[in-house]
Amino acid sequence: MRIRAALVLISQVMHFVDPSREVLAETLLAAGPDSPTLCEGWQTRDLAAHLYLRERKAAVGIGLLVKGLAKASDKATAKLAAKLDSADAYAELVNTFRAGPPPLSPLKIKALDESSNLIEYFVHTEDIRRAGDRWAPRALDEAYSDALWDELIKRAAILYRGVDLGIVLVRPTGPRHVAKRAPVSVAIVGEPGELLMHAHGRTRHALVTFEGQPDAVALLQSAEVGL
Repeated sequence: MRIRAALVLISQVMHFVDPSREVLAETLLAAGPDSPTLCEGWQTRDLAAHLYLRERKAAVGIGLLVKGLAKASDKATAKLAAKLDSADAYAELVNTFRAGPPPLSPLKIKALDESSNLIEYFVHTEDIRRAGDRWAPRALDEAYSDALWDELIKRAAILYRGVDLGIVLVRPTGPRHVAKRAPVSVAIVGEPGELLMHAHGRTRHALVTFEGQPDAVALLQSAEVGL
């Protein structure tokens, strides 16, 4: 019921990060600390530790962006995750994450919060939901889908930089975005949430279709996508 209530909030406000955080926190709590995720090598406790640290430990947050610091970030995440082996410890950390960033965090600035977390929270919620054998896409409010689309097209070129093809993202309702230009292109068709999952490397768990030459589509399906 709490997840459903948070989803209702998403349809009622123009700032979507806070209710998205609530949905993610409730999804983490419902799954417990030992459930699988789509993040390779991570259980839900690892994902919870990551979410907690990225907005409370500057070195960890920077390590997510700077390759030279990635090992330190991974080590800190693993160390914290190891402490979340009890349901109580796990729930306490998730509820701290749910409460929002610390008072002096830059993420208290709504515009920065939106650009940093809107996609992050959607993808990680789906990382939990879609790791199971049975899942279905969420029915998203149109305004929320539009917000996800707007954030996706800002970074699509980076997410598909490793693909030696032109990439066109297409919504079923009509909008298109040329993410990358090349002599040969593939169109990826899907709802914004599904396009997000594909663009972030969750290619086997994204409900999208492809339009293009068969060999180009095959090349895309074998390419490394995402960060």
